[in-house]
Amino acid sequence: MRRTVQFQDPTERESADRAGAGRPEPLRTEFPFDLPRGYVDESGTVHRTGVMRLATARDELVPLRDDRVRENSAYLSVVLISRVVTRIGTVEDIHPGVIEDLFASDLAFLQDFYRRINAEGHTRAAVTCPSCQEEFAVNLAGGRLGES
Repeated sequence: MRRTVQFQDPTERESADRAGAGRPEPLRTEFPFDLPRGYVDESGTVHRTGVMRLATARDELVPLRDDRVRENSAYLSVVLISRVVTRIGTVEDIHPGVIEDLFASDLAFLQDFYRRINAEGHTRAAVTCPSCQEEFAVNLAGGRLGES
């Protein structure tokens, strides 16, 4: 089941806020991401961008009945991530086999991304510069390292 929510352009939202509309922001259910390395499909194409949706209770319960998870509890994250990732590049048929073929760093990224959007509700992380000790937030969802 796929749900979509219409998002308002941030500039429109700012002008509406200034105009006193004060409407609450709609619930965000889908989050774009950029994989650190990328998924390599059977033709050798590398796919780096994707979308993950918020998990439902069903998403967390159904994998517990999966025989692969019963045999190896570590497989739970593979099945769970395959349920909530809706697209990686042009690949829209995301299943456990696709997640199994990800590089370990990409799977770790998606596991952390899942935790952030489902437990914390956002994709920002507080960090501290090792040189100047300045604290700031970074968005883990997008952008390659070194890009702004």
